[in-house]
Amino acid sequence: MFRTSNQRSMAVWSAVFVLSQANIVRLLGPVGPRVLEVQTAFSARRYHEVLAKMNGAETARFRSHYYPDFVHPAIYAMALRAAGRRLGERTPLSPTVRKAIAVAPVLSAAGDYVENVVGLHLLDNRGGITDTTVRLTTAVSIGKWVLALGTLGYLSLGFVRVWVTRR
Repeated sequence: MFRTSNQRSMAVWSAVFVLSQANIVRLLGPVGPRVLEVQTAFSARRYHEVLAKMNGAETARFRSHYYPDFVHPAIYAMALRAAGRRLGERTPLSPTVRKAIAVAPVLSAAGDYVENVVGLHLLDNRGGITDTTVRLTTAVSIGKWVLALGTLGYLSLGFVRVWVTRR
């Protein structure tokens, strides 16, 4: 079924990613949009507003997503790195591109961990929600998304090119 270990690795890590993401979505349920709102709040006032939208049960749901989200960044980093190795088997990649698609997911995951630690802390210590803290955390969040989605976009385009030229 799998011709190379990179093909198998990409398939396994991608499947684990989908299951992990589905679990986080399940845990969040209707408070899912609050995650993006918190990640893109540029002021303490806005951050407080987002948290104030949730009642006790919703806050508990929101909190519950953080625990599996301490594993999820490693999973998506492994999935993206495996896809990068697989793409490298299928098409020539410069050493710079190889390094970028190996490092970007790790940096993204590191940012995700910072974001999760701060987010969980602020959920319990709302007095620590300051403009500076929120702006720094939002910058880390946006950087994380740019790195992860940028890598995914590059890999997706690369695989599309491979599949198109195979025909």
